[in-house]
Amino acid sequence: MQTVPAQPRHPSGEQGRRPVPRHVACVMDGNGRWAQQRSLPRTSGHSAAEATVIDVIEAARSAGVEWLSLYAFSTENWRRPGEEVDFLMRLVRRVVRKHALLLHARGIRCRLLGAEDPRIPAPLARDFADLMTLTEANRGMTLTVAFDHGGRQDIVAAARSLIRAGVPADAVDQACFAAHLPVPDTPDVDLVIRTSGEQRISNFMLWQVAYAEWIFPPVLWPDFRAPHLLECLHEYRGRDRRFGGVAPQAKG
Repeated sequence: MQTVPAQPRHPSGEQGRRPVPRHVACVMDGNGRWAQQRSLPRTSGHSAAEATVIDVIEAARSAGVEWLSLYAFSTENWRRPGEEVDFLMRLVRRVVRKHALLLHARGIRCRLLGAEDPRIPAPLARDFADLMTLTEANRGMTLTVAFDHGGRQDIVAAARSLIRAGVPADAVDQACFAAHLPVPDTPDVDLVIRTSGEQRISNFMLWQVAYAEWIFPPVLWPDFRAPHLLECLHEYRGRDRRFGGVAPQAKG
């Protein structure tokens, strides 16, 4: 696993700033509170989030982000009330079927991280598979949907894969371990955005976010739009990423 991910070029006219992040990950938080503030059921917040998802995907692609990962459903979310889980499954299926052709037309390659639990409805699993097949040859931005995902689960899966492969203990280094993670070609995350002001990792891509920058905008996810994303990218580009080192001392 590379220590410092490769970065895309600077946008025109901004040579003095850090490049846009290659890989942005979003923890889409605040749907329930958005609905509660409006005296609506929690499911209304999830429905309202659809517009944000599409807006953020398009804004990230236009800004030059190469990889975008969205935390849609965690392994812990199965603990929610059954009615809410069932609604989320139906909603995600509708969103996938509604926007698949648009994502393909934009040249976006769609990937899935997780989705191993047998409780996932078979029609939704088929729609995920169809979406990945439809877009697998695209060479634009890669969109990863983390669904039924847990960072610890992925690390355990990598350890099991190493054991099954009979890799000697002394041969296991970071690059070797990363190669056994699910979707192993995913680059390290450069920027994590968690909406709603909450400041937790929530078991999200634990290996990949080791050196990520974090931004916690207070806006709830259904109200998050392209300008908010661009503000986060701008803040990221002004930060000094040292990866555990120190900044070079100015001479004189």
